[in-house]
Amino acid sequence: MPVAIITGASKGLGLALASALARRGWDLVLDARTPEVLHSTAESLAAYGGRVEALPGDVTDAGHRAGLVSAAWRLGGVDLLVSNASALGAEPLVRLEELSLEGLRRALEVNVVAALGLVQEALPLLRGSAAGAVVTVSSDAAAEAYETWGGYGASKAALDQLAAVLGEEEPGLRVWAVDPGDMGTDLYAAAVPGDEDPRPEPAGVVPAFLRLLDERPASGRYSAASLLEAR
Repeated sequence: MPVAIITGASKGLGLALASALARRGWDLVLDARTPEVLHSTAESLAAYGGRVEALPGDVTDAGHRAGLVSAAWRLGGVDLLVSNASALGAEPLVRLEELSLEGLRRALEVNVVAALGLVQEALPLLRGSAAGAVVTVSSDAAAEAYETWGGYGASKAALDQLAAVLGEEEPGLRVWAVDPGDMGTDLYAAAVPGDEDPRPEPAGVVPAFLRLLDERPASGRYSAASLLEAR
């Protein structure tokens, strides 16, 4: 069975994607920072019949990243790496004049540096897969200027560029940066706690990610909306 590593997999988009892959029979290596929630998630997904490894930890920890790849190797390799774990830089979001440099460093460390570190750790196994793929979860804030989203958006823009270059450097892989669009997640609630407008559930955009896996278009940046509209 194919093997996927998914970071930030205990809730939101990470959980929705992990659930969809589990239903398809994938073996999974899941990361999140809260052990109790992650282990409960893994137990529920294992009911679909696949093997599920839960490794709580922080993706900024090199030893934790190595552990994720080692767990995938024991399951047979890495066919898909999903960098979904994200940090905002400030909760709630603030204007750039108020954004602490430490908060910006945290966003860059989680969203960019750790994502690249995990790719570097997993590359030998990804190259050995017949259908190796990397998915980086982007944001419309990476391409559009929204007040208070500067630090987070800058980190996602940097991640987009890393994904674009990786796609050029690794022609044997598929590297997709995906903007999922607005979603009702804990991350958004932490970013804008006063916003009571309902937002779509993360499960609604999962078919866009599955389409990438099924059709394997060229490496590049995609929006979930465009992938869903074209179906």
